[in-house]
Amino acid sequence: MDLPFEPYRIKVVERIQRVSREERQAQLHAAGYNVFKVPSEAIYVDLLTDSGTSAMSDRQWAAMMTGDEAYAYSKSFAEFERNIRDIFGYRHVIPTHQGRAAESLLFAAAVTPEHVVPNNIHFDTTRANVEHRGAIALDCVCDEGLDAQLVAPFKGDMSLDKLAAAFTKYGLERIPFVMITVTNNSGGGQPVSMANIKQVSAYCSERGVPLIFDACRFAENAWFIQQREKGYADRTVKEIAQEMFSLGDGCTMSAKKDALVNIGGFLCLNDGDLALEVTNDLILHEGFPTYGGMAGRDLAAVAQGLEEVMDEEYLAYRIGQVKRLGDRLESLGVPCLQPIGGHAVYVDAARVLPHIPQSEFPAQVFTAALYLEGGVRGVEIGSLMFEHLDPDTGATVHPALELVRLAVPRRVYTHTQLDYVAETCARVAELGPRLRGLEIVWEPPSLRHFTAKLQPVGGGAMVAEA
Repeated sequence: MDLPFEPYRIKVVERIQRVSREERQAQLHAAGYNVFKVPSEAIYVDLLTDSGTSAMSDRQWAAMMTGDEAYAYSKSFAEFERNIRDIFGYRHVIPTHQGRAAESLLFAAAVTPEHVVPNNIHFDTTRANVEHRGAIALDCVCDEGLDAQLVAPFKGDMSLDKLAAAFTKYGLERIPFVMITVTNNSGGGQPVSMANIKQVSAYCSERGVPLIFDACRFAENAWFIQQREKGYADRTVKEIAQEMFSLGDGCTMSAKKDALVNIGGFLCLNDGDLALEVTNDLILHEGFPTYGGMAGRDLAAVAQGLEEVMDEEYLAYRIGQVKRLGDRLESLGVPCLQPIGGHAVYVDAARVLPHIPQSEFPAQVFTAALYLEGGVRGVEIGSLMFEHLDPDTGATVHPALELVRLAVPRRVYTHTQLDYVAETCARVAELGPRLRGLEIVWEPPSLRHFTAKLQPVGGGAMVAEA
């Protein structure tokens, strides 16, 4: 059998149980057809996110037991700072309790209402933090990244033409920095090439504009560069990561992804003045600069996890497991964004449910049906998450892609469980025209996909009678 081989043994297990379809129907209705609100004990396989859901290693747990809980300048922070500087290379390392806190601190210090922040594609919290400052979050991904079925090695690349157009339209003074998300989560977990990073870095450097990475899946991106980009096959993942970050001026990171922990994050900067402003805000909202809202034991777990994530045997297995799930879905006739990404499989809901318009949230319909059919939780990456108003015309803009992300937690699920996920997706796809669209009953002012309440359009059941 051609199966990825687990580079670990399982020491601790957590019991899960399946609930009946009737109970799932009741849970879904009570949750307003929003699976974020379904309690975890009613979930069988949870692929909502790979953020904070990884299984930590024995060495990480051991590191937590020796964590130093001193308020200021603990030995755990010293190790945390040393390991981050070794990989990322930036002068100032600022711990935060998770990635969106790092984003909030950076944007509060550097972004004002007249600003525009280009990115390949902003993820939800990044976009929300930019827009919370009154600024424009501008997506500049390459055209290949907007074609769900195109097979190309680096669909996360930023378009230099779109970036140049942004500078021309808005002017240099309105762009405080440029961001690149590695891998490109909202675009299907697609990697960004080193060649593209070099081009964007040179473009920004010529204009004196900083380049900031959203680095939460940096090791997976580096692995793809090693596997796919000419000239990198003989370089280690760590060496590739070091080169990648040497081309930027800082990064935000949710350590809950590629640092293999359940909580934590950081902001790195080379600009000392900006770092000082951020640190002053950190003290007010998060904590002292050497713990930033994290316990010493969590700092220690991050430091250890950053070493483990660059293990190439682990990365080959982890990305291979995700690809195996994608291949299984395709074999069952469920179309997925191609090629399969690093941390998740993205079901192409627009192709599965072509009869449901984007205004009725086809990806959210698939997500809700996936839970109803098999107790599997994914997440919508489509109009519910990313529909917005055009800043120039005020018209409603739907995203180019309607996706359902099946994010695979690291070192958690077996092949058998993921086969079950694929079979459940196939059952949902078979329902096809019987699935009805959804409409919003209530929504918050921002990040609506987390807490919005929905119902089938016009009321009634989401699955029509055969």
